[in-house]
Amino acid sequence: MRLEGKVAVISGACSGLGRATALRFAQEGAKLVLGDINEQAASALIDEIVAAGSEAMFVRLDVRNESNWVELFEQSQARFGQVDVVMNSAGIAVPGNVEDMSFEDWKRELDVNLNGTFFGTKHGMKALKTRGGSIINLSSIEGIVGIDTYAAYSAGKAGVRNLTKSAALHAGRKGYKVRVNSIHPGYIKTPMVGDDPAELARLARLHPIGHLGEPMDIANMALFLASDESKFATGAEFVIDGGFLAQ
Repeated sequence: MRLEGKVAVISGACSGLGRATALRFAQEGAKLVLGDINEQAASALIDEIVAAGSEAMFVRLDVRNESNWVELFEQSQARFGQVDVVMNSAGIAVPGNVEDMSFEDWKRELDVNLNGTFFGTKHGMKALKTRGGSIINLSSIEGIVGIDTYAAYSAGKAGVRNLTKSAALHAGRKGYKVRVNSIHPGYIKTPMVGDDPAELARLARLHPIGHLGEPMDIANMALFLASDESKFATGAEFVIDGGFLAQ
């Protein structure tokens, strides 16, 4: 059991990559704190985690609200007595190019993807710095290269990339035993990508490997970063993209 005895906080835990990661962590012995705005989906996920032999609690979390983060870590400590892993996976994708996008859409995107990750990293660092642990931030291939039709998404995920590096340097120079890394997925079969067959086929062709990724592909990388196997990795970006960025 690679996460035996560890407690993991995951934002955006009730769908997509967060959900897959929560289940993968549970399979490896972690106890879970599920942060999300979707209370309905939490019950079924907790049942699956219990079936995997672990335990979990749900805390309603709007990642844009700093006080929600404070409450989440207080409740985590009260229930489990510790936090060892924080994964910031909550995210949205608002379309719009730099010429036509409204400021309201720009701000809505960054409030979730960048500000939410900032709050999770900030308060995660406070929770982990004495005991040590791992912070995992979900960025994107579009945090490394841009995409013309998603200006705010590209900007936010690029911000997550360098926020991660800044936080890793801060932790190291303060002497905290906290590692901070980012994951950069290619296109993954999640609700965010949709289910239109023609669009899925088009996206698959963008990846030299010839197909889209599965949520568990990202969950397995998160598992490595959450475990002690990655003890020498910090401030790094882990690309899981079927060869997209190799082109």
